[in-house]
Amino acid sequence: MTDLSTLSTRRGPFVSAGVWLLLICLLALWAATVDPRVGFAQAHNPAAGAGVHAAARSKQERSDIARFGERVQAALALTGNDKAYWGLVISDAETGEVLFSLNAGRYFMPASNAKLFTTAMALATLGPDFHIRTTIESAAEPDSSGHLQGDVVLVGRGDANLSNRVIPFVEHPEHNGPPEKALADLADQVVAAGVKEISGDVVADDSYFAPERYPPGWGIDDAVWSYGAAVSALAINDNFISVDLRPGATIGAPLVYSAAPWPGIYEMRNDTLTTAAGTEPMLRLERDPDSQTFHLTGTLPLDAPARQLQLAVSQPAENAAAILMQLLEARGVRIEGRSRARHGDRNARPQTPSTMHVLAEHKSPALLEDVRLTNKLSMNLHAELLLRVAAREKAGATTMDDALAFAAQFRQSIGVAPDDVQLTDGSGLSRGDLVTPQSVVQLLAYALRQPWGPDFVATLPVAGQDGTLENRMRGTAAAGQIHAKTGLVEHVDSLSGYATSRRGAHLLFSIFGNNTGTKMRDAANVVDSICVAMVEELASHAENRAAPPAKDRGPAPSNQAQRQISR
Repeated sequence: MTDLSTLSTRRGPFVSAGVWLLLICLLALWAATVDPRVGFAQAHNPAAGAGVHAAARSKQERSDIARFGERVQAALALTGNDKAYWGLVISDAETGEVLFSLNAGRYFMPASNAKLFTTAMALATLGPDFHIRTTIESAAEPDSSGHLQGDVVLVGRGDANLSNRVIPFVEHPEHNGPPEKALADLADQVVAAGVKEISGDVVADDSYFAPERYPPGWGIDDAVWSYGAAVSALAINDNFISVDLRPGATIGAPLVYSAAPWPGIYEMRNDTLTTAAGTEPMLRLERDPDSQTFHLTGTLPLDAPARQLQLAVSQPAENAAAILMQLLEARGVRIEGRSRARHGDRNARPQTPSTMHVLAEHKSPALLEDVRLTNKLSMNLHAELLLRVAAREKAGATTMDDALAFAAQFRQSIGVAPDDVQLTDGSGLSRGDLVTPQSVVQLLAYALRQPWGPDFVATLPVAGQDGTLENRMRGTAAAGQIHAKTGLVEHVDSLSGYATSRRGAHLLFSIFGNNTGTKMRDAANVVDSICVAMVEELASHAENRAAPPAKDRGPAPSNQAQRQISR
């Protein structure tokens, strides 16, 4: 049972394109002079993973790092946060020098920071302009009377945007038309191809991937909601159903609900009541794993605004087939058969498909636009599909194990140590995921050196402006200066990405908080305060070369923070 009473449902430039092109050139020159297995500044020893910060011995004279360290120590010492486990790495994007490090080589649960590895891999292996085809096919063509002998088959290949979402994403998510709009467009093409009658079934084929709907480490509760929707090569409306709930007309009346897209293969049991205005809402949802029944109970006051629930679809291909059959029948197509799914075999290798006649085709947006959605809005299903599509297209992988092996090989190819990253999914929802802060910063540096590097930076949320950072760091020095991926699951808060300081420093950073026993907002405030301190304090490499050395200030404050936190 899930308590619903607590549920709720400007992109600014990082730096100019010219500056980033210069940075990419500098990074490329720097990369040629270092061991790629080290990743950042050879003086930084990953084996010193307890987190001795890189500036402790060689950069004690830098007053900007000392001030920053004091502010970090103060933030982490706040009541509640002092019991959490924290990791932090900040690197100079121009030189690769590690400026500050805390528990850099230790494992942390990354939450959605894992999407950085997935989206960078997708761009590197598939390319920003890659497109995915979704087709409706048949063994025969319709005859002159419009009769089609046999089945019509909806073939999915991992497009995450078979919905009504407006693309490209700009500042805020937008939608146009019904949630099944992309599938309706395909149905229109079938009718335009002359089909009036189908003697067989409407089949949804998701055999492009093996039938493994939930990655290891996902929880049972995750599968109820849209953020934990089942993974399939067919994903209609992100594999969830939107249920809008409104109070009834009178006290004691059941709540009024509407659901879309509604495939007709599920049952909604509505045992809710409308209560007097001003009373506390008490909505609950019950759903057993793989059950076809959603059971709503509880109350909503007469004066309450509408509530929306996004309920995950547990059988995506069956869902897609049922919706397509509805759409075809609504367009006057007579169907003699039924809707059904066709799944792959986990133990079989991909087979060369037989020749089929294509009745309709949908082409996905460019992959870069899906990466933007995935990172800006932290779309779990999209990340899972990016992982599987890349592995399927480039290595013929159909199983999750093979996809994860493909991703691990990619990380090794860019110099990330194999034992620095242990991922069991593509999105970070798995509680079995572990990464080190230094591996994330190494990935960020790699991405920045690629031709698509500036585009990758632009896919990340901007502090105080858009995506999952829209309402964070507003009105601070960090607003508009942080492009970073958020990560949030219970007792985990993470943020990794790129920053530009007030003093002209271009920075790569990764911040992790695990075992955060305080309220989620408290942990996020710590992360945000570290970002503000980073933007306000840290100076550029050029400024520090020109500045005279400061007097010895004693042991670096972040060493003190290290001793307090890494016990």
